[in-house]
Amino acid sequence: MGMAINIGANTVLPAHRTPVQLHTLDGQELVGELAVPLDRPPVATLIMLHPLPTAGGSMDSHVFRKAANRLPALAGLAVLRFNTRGTSSESGTSTGTFDAGGAERFDVAAAVEFAKKRFLPRLWIVGWSFGTDLALMYGNAPGVEGIILLSPPLLRADDETLKSWDRTDKAVKVLVPQFDDYLRPAAARHRFNLVKHADLVAVPGAGHLWTGEKYVNRVLDEIVATVVPGQPPLPTTYS
Repeated sequence: MGMAINIGANTVLPAHRTPVQLHTLDGQELVGELAVPLDRPPVATLIMLHPLPTAGGSMDSHVFRKAANRLPALAGLAVLRFNTRGTSSESGTSTGTFDAGGAERFDVAAAVEFAKKRFLPRLWIVGWSFGTDLALMYGNAPGVEGIILLSPPLLRADDETLKSWDRTDKAVKVLVPQFDDYLRPAAARHRFNLVKHADLVAVPGAGHLWTGEKYVNRVLDEIVATVVPGQPPLPTTYS
């Protein structure tokens, strides 16, 4: 038996991690990373859409980095992270210019296309903040099983966009922090009433950025429970 380590903020568990490039239909090259389990084929795939780049959001934003560090080993998931157009992070810089959610439709499409070409199974989109608007506006694509929204501000996705999800059988999971800066649980419930099958969870104590390992663990648990139902909560140690 190996020694068990406690999983903390900086723990990186074993996985195959490959830098990737996504090519958009309008000619941009987006930097990304694909992390897959070492010892088995992935059971499902998470395509991560990051927070607002003009406010420091990127593929390396902490919840997404921790998802890639932990979920391939702990839950058998593939995690595809990338920087949308014009976004820079320690992983690199994508070409193009931030377009406030307009031309980013090509970025979302490129990520879904990449996952399909790699024959990655069961595609789910995880959006965080700005990324939730992209997920709502552009994630309703063939081959995508559902979306998971972390701290949705609903700044760009309008009621018509929400109603379009009500007309699908794709899953819509929404995690709303109690102390969100933009949309708190009561207001979020009101807006998401337009998607009758949406599963909205208010997370007590959490803020928009999910600061604190307790809240990161809650988010990762909710993601895994949504994508791989019946899986027990993620372990806090790793052998």
